[in-house]
Order: sequence, then C-alpha cells, then structure tokens
Amino acid sequence: MDLPAPLAAWFATRGWAPRRHQLAMLAEGRAGHHALLVATTGAGKTLAGFLPTLTELIESPVEGLHTLYVSPLKALAVDIQRNLIGPVEEMGLDIRVETRTGDTPSDRKARQRVKPPHILLTTPESLSLLLSYPDAATMFAGLRTIVIDEVHAFATGKRGDLLALSMARLQRLSPTLRRVALSATVADPDGYRAWLAPDGDIDTVSLVIGEAGADPVIEILLPEDRVPWAGHSGRYAAQQVMREIEAHRTTIVFCNTRSLAELIFQDLWKANDKGLPIGVHHGSLSLEARRKVEGAMADGRLRALVATASLDLGVDWGDVDCVIQMGAPKGSSRLLQRIGRANHRLDEASQAILVPGNRFEYLEARAALDAVEAGELDPDLFRPGALDVLAQHVMACACAAPFRPAALLDEIRSALPYSALTDEVFDRVLGFIRDGGYSLRAYDRFRRLVEEPDGTWRVAHPKFVAQHRLNAGIIVESTMLTVRFRNGRNLGKVEEGFAATLSHGDTFFFAGLSLEVEKIDTEDLIVRATSRPARVPSYGGSRMPLSTSLADRVRDFLSSSAEWGRFPADVREWLEIHERRSVLPKPGQLLVETFPREGRYYMVAYGFEGWNAHQSLGMLLTRRMEMQGLRPLGFVANDYAIACFGLEPITDPAALFSADILEHEFVEWVQQSHLLKRAFREVAVIGGLVDRQHPGKRKTGRQVTFSTDLIYDVLRKYEPTHLLLQAAWDDARARMTDVGRLAHLLDRAGGTMLHVALDRVSPLAVPVLVLIGRERVSTHASDDALLVEAEVLAAEAMRVD
Repeated sequence: MDLPAPLAAWFATRGWAPRRHQLAMLAEGRAGHHALLVATTGAGKTLAGFLPTLTELIESPVEGLHTLYVSPLKALAVDIQRNLIGPVEEMGLDIRVETRTGDTPSDRKARQRVKPPHILLTTPESLSLLLSYPDAATMFAGLRTIVIDEVHAFATGKRGDLLALSMARLQRLSPTLRRVALSATVADPDGYRAWLAPDGDIDTVSLVIGEAGADPVIEILLPEDRVPWAGHSGRYAAQQVMREIEAHRTTIVFCNTRSLAELIFQDLWKANDKGLPIGVHHGSLSLEARRKVEGAMADGRLRALVATASLDLGVDWGDVDCVIQMGAPKGSSRLLQRIGRANHRLDEASQAILVPGNRFEYLEARAALDAVEAGELDPDLFRPGALDVLAQHVMACACAAPFRPAALLDEIRSALPYSALTDEVFDRVLGFIRDGGYSLRAYDRFRRLVEEPDGTWRVAHPKFVAQHRLNAGIIVESTMLTVRFRNGRNLGKVEEGFAATLSHGDTFFFAGLSLEVEKIDTEDLIVRATSRPARVPSYGGSRMPLSTSLADRVRDFLSSSAEWGRFPADVREWLEIHERRSVLPKPGQLLVETFPREGRYYMVAYGFEGWNAHQSLGMLLTRRMEMQGLRPLGFVANDYAIACFGLEPITDPAALFSADILEHEFVEWVQQSHLLKRAFREVAVIGGLVDRQHPGKRKTGRQVTFSTDLIYDVLRKYEPTHLLLQAAWDDARARMTDVGRLAHLLDRAGGTMLHVALDRVSPLAVPVLVLIGRERVSTHASDDALLVEAEVLAAEAMRVD
C-alpha cells in the first residue's frame, strides 16, 4: 500500500520500511474498519495506530478534532506526544498534537474545547469530563478515529467500563467513528474485539497480528549461597543486582509494591559503591518528582530506576538494556510487559533477570519463564459493567444536555459491559441520581435530576454540574488508618484495606504488641493491649494476585519430578524431602497437612489461589474453628498456602472447608467487618453520592469517610436493597476478597482434599509458617529475625527420621 509522499520520505531518510502490520493497519483505516492490533513491544504499535490518521490528515486536511488517543497513564500520553510531535515536525506537517489530562492547565483545557487540536491525547477520566460539556456534540461531531493504547490495562476494570460508555456516546455524536485498540499482551483477542466493537459485534473489528520479535533472554538470579526459605522481595540480592546495574547501560528494577520499591532503592543505594545515578518512580511520588525522574531517564542521565507498575506500560526509553524483576512477577503477561521496557526494539532480544524471594517464588519464576517461552498469557476476565460507573456516566450525559431515558438506554446497551442492562436496573440507576433513593430523597443535596413534563430529564440545578466536574473519576485513593490507644497514644499506621477486614474483638500483632480492636473510626483504629494471642496477620505481602495460569504451572512442577532436574540443588532437595515425609499434590488436588509444634496445632492448606483469596479464607476458617471449639489462635497466608493454628488438634479439615462457608461465615464477616463500608465509600464517591471536593476546597479522607459511613448506616438500616449497597457488595465479593478463586478452592476441597497428618512441620510449610515469626518482630529487625526463625523451622522440616 502506498504511503503519502511526506511519510514515505520520512521512512526513507531513516533507512526504514513500514512493517507488515503497520501497512495492514493503514489498509484497515482506509477501508473504515475498526481494528485491534496485537504486537510485541518495540514493533511500532503506536505508529501503526496513528498511520491512518497521519495519512488522512496529509491527503485530506481538515480543521477540528480528527483523532482521540486514550491511554491508561498520564505519563504515557506525555511520552506519546513527545514521540509523535517529532516526526510531525520533521515532515513539516501542519498537524497539531496536544495532551489533556488532570495535569493540563485550565486555560489550555478551555481553549481545547473551543479550538481543539487535530490529535488529542487523553485518559478515560478526562474524556468522560469532556463529554459532560454542552459543546461536546460540536467538538466531537467530526471525530474520525479513537485509538486506545495498552487496552489490556483497563478494559476489564471500571476504567474500561467508563471508556466503553464514552465510546458509545462518541459513536452517537459521530456515527462514522472508527475504533482502534493496541496491545502487546492479550490472551483473548476475541474478547477485546467484542469489547471494542459497537454493540459487541465482533465481526466489525479486524484483528491484526504483529510480526514476532526476537525471543527475550530471561535469567533467574540465584543467590550466592541458597535460595531463601522465606521473604518475597529478593532484598537479599541487593549486591548482585547492583553488579548487574554496573554491567549495563540503563536498568529498570521493577518491584510489585510501592513500599518495596522504596526499600529496594535504599538497599541499592547502600550497595552503590561507585556512586552511580539511580532513581525511584512510583504512584505515591509527587507529579513534580515523577516528571523529574522521567526526564532524567529520557535524557540518559540515570543508570538505574527502581519502579512499580507505574512504568509497566508503554513508556519508551530506548537506552534501557536490562529489566530486573524483584520478587516473582505474578503473571506471564505482566512479565512480558515489563521485559518489553528493555531495548524497546523488535529485532533485538530484551534482557530480563528475575530475583525470586523464596523457594515457592523460584518455582513461580521458572513457571513464568516457561509460560513466556510457550507464548502463554494470563487469562483476561471480562465482567458486567459496574453500576456506580454507569451512574457517573449518566450524570455526565445530563450535564451536557437533557436526555430521554429510552434513547440513552439504547446507547448505553451498545457498550459491551452494559449490553445486558435491564430496564429495571436502569430505572433504579436513574432513580438513584434523581433523589438518592427513598431513604435519602428528603435531602435536597441528593436531588440531582428532575423529569420534565415532556419526558426528558435534566440536571436539577447548575451547582450539580459543577460538582460532577470537580468530583468525577474512577480512582479512589485509599487512606491509611492511625492505630492508637483510647488515651491518644499513636502506634503507627496500617493500610485501610487491612483495617477493613477487622471486626470488634479481633486481635492482631503490630509495633511489637498484641492488640485487640475496640473501635474503627473514620481514620483511627482504636485498640487496647491484650494478653490474647494475635489472630489476624497484619503483614500483607504482595497484593498482586498470582495468576491462575502460573499457579497451575507451579502445581504441575510439584507433581512432576522429571522437571526437578532444572531446579537448583537446594530447591530440588526441598521437594524431594517433602515427598519422602508427606506427599506432593497432583494438579487439582488440595493438600492439607496437620501437625503439632511447640504446644500448638497447625493446619496448612496449599491452595495456590493467591494471597487475597487465602487471606479471606483465613478469616472464615478461624471463625469456623471458633464455632467448632478448636480454640484458634491465628492464621497466616501467602500466594501459595494458608496456615491456621490453635490450641486443639484439627482431625477433620474437610468439615472446615465445606462450601457453605461462603453462605454463612462469609456474609457475616463482610457485614461485621468494615469491608462493606470501605467498598461503599468507593462506589458512593464514583457514583456521585458523596463529593471529594467543593470549589476551592478539597475534602480530607476523614471527611469523605465520615460522610459515606453516615449514609451507609442509614441505608443498611432503612434501604438494604439500595443500588449502591448492591454495587458495594459486588466490589467486596469480587475485588476485595477474590471470592471467585475462593469458591474455586472450596469446590476443589469438596472432591479432592488430601489430608496428611504429620508429627512435625513439613518442608513445603516452612515458607508460610515463617510469616508467623514476621508478625512478632519489629519492622527494622524483621529480616535478621526471620532468617533465624526460618533456619530453625527448616532444620526441623528437612530432618528425615
């Protein structure tokens, strides 16, 4: 296919030729087809996505907005602008390219609505806000193309729901709009084609597969002595990682959590004998700090950058020649995405190094390598659209212009996540926005919509329009709660996600003390010291869930001794001795071991369903143990196993794992703990029931929590079927407790549980049991104390007699 002369000349001056998939995307663009491009990192995906736009604007110049580019990250939009403006200027094209995110100055935002650029780079939230203005119909009337980059990063979540609804609205404003999505890591292309397509009509979206790139070179970094028994961070390898940094031009060191990124940065700085310039980048840093480090990387002034998922996607720093993953990657798709940050070129192999934190993580790292080699990606789980997001979108539409419900419902149903939305649920959404529901309708501040005699609906007062634009968005910041005694003494802070799982009377270990929960306030966790043992672990570990596909591969390793020859000698010995002393579960089996130790009785279940599901199960099992008179003392969990311990022996684990635990104890726990309150706060903010800020004033997290807690208590008492309570339950079940994987584990327990009673701890149990020790030491002393604890446990477990 012929390129316009300026584009052809631009390729020629660089000695390049368009790749096959780039020309294929141009052909789909000329034909007016929607398209999904799946191509490896470094294959020129972004250029492929923009090639039809540049061609059209060269061949048939127009004024006004031609193409929207939507990215999941503000930093990515800025990076794309830099990489797109360069070629546009070099070709001497009269094409204006601008960004619009939450960081864009307000005067530029106002000007963009009056005189939009040809190409606007934005995020789902900023696009939704643009659609809330009355001039949206004019601004988007001539829109030809929307390009969604890194579509895998948000299509299956709430931000994807918002974007799907926004695309439905854009399609109505510009019926010939063409939809394009780009991704490097998609396991289910047809799922994304359906999500992208108007009305979910998969046949209207062409699939373009990019050329295969050079296979990545991935190594597992082994410690200088032995693979650790415990830990999940790989911090032990700081010296080795620093030597890799010294041997490469530029290295990105990925960590799975922000707190770990800070710790690894400090460890590397201590090991940085040569004083090399290294930086850190994560979402908790200020915008100024992030921009500063991004600029330093782009200019080649850093030798290494410690980062989190904030850099997983798309940012193109061509001089990066090595990626190091601290701890296990948790999924093959995430690993591929991170590996793609190295070289960012199709014909050069990306180099990556994995640093497993413990022996299970070694197996996970090996499983990830095998999955990448086999081209196996993590499954993509699509689900029905969230109701709080729908409420926000309906309010945005009302801010732009009055609407007729039937026409709006028809438009909403053309977005795949809401294609099955019933009339009854839509009416409930409208009723909620109209007056908050029957429990709240007496208050004017909840009366946001009114119905006119002619059947149209409009915003009740201009103040609600201003409130919507100030508060719209999907990401609700999580707060920290202060742990304190009634007398005011402050012990420190815990994540709200942990505090939300607690109920009155629960005990947990923190700051070297066993503490009992007396009360959970808006921002305070009120406790008292207790002699009762701490039951609930406060140490959370990595919150990224282990993917189901990697979990399956690790299970396969356990049951296939032929694979063990590839493992280091100490890992191989660990599995061999476990097989002699206990059994290794076959794929699909649930192994449960019970054994005594130091006056306590332990039960360890190897579920491989991820930390979140195991943590939730621990809460439920200890409640059931209490009811059965087993006098539980506590539990700990990691991605691979859960360990419960108490003062009475557990002789019948099957009775604890019966599936009805999800009907009784689960509902009771979610309602008694603050899980549902926390979920309600998020949906209330997203759904527009509670404002985060007013003109000139932002509410504190405490004020937002106080407002939502009051409303929550009213609705629980007087309107338990309220739309937002239903949405909160959906969130609490799916996102906060991973109930789907929990149900899968319990289903397996019913038919495949293999109970092995032992006289002492088994080798496989050591990594999870060491976490009990972590609960009882201060943060600063934890690593040394854990090493001692692990060695004692390991010596006991590995003894064959």
